Amino acid sequence: MARLLRMPGVSADSDEAALEGWTVQVGATLASGDTIASVETEKAVVDIDVDEDSIVHALLVDSGAMVPVGDPIAVLLAPGEPASAGEELVRELSGGTDPTLSSSADVAAAVAADAEAGGAVTGLPEAEEAETVQGIVPVEAPAQTPAAEPVAAPAATPAPAEPARPATASGGGQDAADDAPATSAPDAGSGERRFASPLARRLAKELGVDIASLTGSGPGGRIVRDDVKAAAESAPASGQAAAPAAPAPAPASDASTAAAPAPGAKPATLPDGATSEPHSRLRKLIASRLQESKRTAPHFYLTKHLDVTALLELRAQVNAQSTVRVSVNDFFVKAAARALIDVPEMNVIWTDEAVVSFPTADVSVAVASERGLVTPTIRSIESLSLSSLSAKIKDAVSRANAGKLQQSELEGGTLSISNLGMFGVDEFAAIINPPQAAILAIGAARRQPVFAEDGSVVPADIVTVTLSVDHRPVDGAIAARWLARLAELVENPMQILL
Repeated sequence: MARLLRMPGVSADSDEAALEGWTVQVGATLASGDTIASVETEKAVVDIDVDEDSIVHALLVDSGAMVPVGDPIAVLLAPGEPASAGEELVRELSGGTDPTLSSSADVAAAVAADAEAGGAVTGLPEAEEAETVQGIVPVEAPAQTPAAEPVAAPAATPAPAEPARPATASGGGQDAADDAPATSAPDAGSGERRFASPLARRLAKELGVDIASLTGSGPGGRIVRDDVKAAAESAPASGQAAAPAAPAPAPASDASTAAAPAPGAKPATLPDGATSEPHSRLRKLIASRLQESKRTAPHFYLTKHLDVTALLELRAQVNAQSTVRVSVNDFFVKAAARALIDVPEMNVIWTDEAVVSFPTADVSVAVASERGLVTPTIRSIESLSLSSLSAKIKDAVSRANAGKLQQSELEGGTLSISNLGMFGVDEFAAIINPPQAAILAIGAARRQPVFAEDGSVVPADIVTVTLSVDHRPVDGAIAARWLARLAELVENPMQILL
C-alpha cells in the first residue's frame, strides 16, 4: 500500500537534517536497499535507502530543505499499486484544507516555488495534525476583538493577555500556535488564512519580526524568507525591527519585572560596522558538545616537553623512500594508539552505568575542515602501518572538507589528537570530545638548547604536548603513565614503526 517515507533519525544528537539531494525522480522503480536520497546532519552526509521494493510517487521536499526528524519527505507506492493510492495519501497529508494542493504535482510545484523564494519546506509529524502540506502552517494574526485570552495563572493574580506567537517547527512537537487548526487562523479583519514556511517562521523569530503582520509573496500568498528579511530591513529608523504585539501592561507591583529584558534576548541593533552571521548547524553542534564537556567532565591537565629531533630525522628518511608522504602528526597518532594498547586503563570512556574499556586503539583526529571542526575516528590503529594510517587520515581530511564523512566515522574512539603546531602555536589545552576520556594537544616543534647526557649543551627540536583528561574514568597516575609511554615512543621513534 502507499506509504510515507519520513526523515530518519540519522544522528543521536540531531533533531533535523538537510535534504542534500534526491538520487531518483518521480516514477522511478526502486529495489529494497536502493538509495533514494542523501541527507546532511550537523556532522555528516548519510544515504537514505528504501527497505522494500517501491515506486516513487511524489517527492515532498526540495533539495536543500531543512527537515525535522520524522517528517514525511516522499510518497512511495508498492509495485503494481495504482497512482490513485498515492494521490489519496497526499490529500490526507494536506488535511484537505488547501484545495490548491490536491495532487502530488501541485505539491511538487509548491515545493519548488517556495524553495526559489527562500522557504525551506518540511513535512508533518503525523498526517492527522492540523498543519497543511509539508509543514506550512497557518499563522495566527492578532484579533481585533475580543482580546486574547489570558494565559493560565493563579486565580488571585490575573495574568496579562498573551500575544500571538509565530509557529515554530521542531522534530518532536509544536508550540501553541501550531496546535491551532488551519481553519482557525483568520487574517485580522479579512477572515483569510495565511501560511508561512518553516524557514520564514524561524527567521522571523530570530529577527524579532511579527510574522502575522506580513503579506506573503510565495505561492498562494505564503510568507517566505525574503518577506521576513524585507520586513526586518525596512524597520523604523529607530533601529527596532517589527516585534510581536506587546502584552498588556503588568500590574504596578510587577512593573520592574515586566520591564526587564528576556534572558538571552538579542540586541535590537548592532554597532556601526558590526555584522551578524547566523550560526550554522555544525557551529551549534560544536558549541553544544564543548559546553557539555566542560560542564560535565572534570578536566585535569598534564604537560610534557618532548624531544622530536630523532622523529624528524626518521620522518625525512621514510618520506625519501615511500610513495606516501607521512607527517609529524601521523607519527603522534600512531604513538598515541600504541600507548593506549600499552596502558589499557587509559583506553576507556565514562558512561552513567560503567567505565567501558576497549580492545582496539580507536583515535579521533581533529580536522579544521572548510565546514568547521570535525573529529573523524581512525579505528584499530594498532594494526595499521604508518603509511596506511597516513593514507586514512588524508582521506578523512579530504572527505571532511567535502562534507562526505559518514556518521559512523564521527563516532567512537577514546582519545582525540588536536595539532596546532602548523599554525605556530607553542602549546595549548584542548577540550575533551565527549564521551572520550582524553584529548592530546600538540604544539609546534621549536629548536632549543638542551643538556645532553654528558652535560654538554646541544640543539634539539622540542614539542610541548598537553593531555586533557576526564577525571571520572581516569586517575592522574594512569594518565601520567600513558603520557610517559607516549614520550618514550616519540623520543625513540623506531619503536613506532616496529
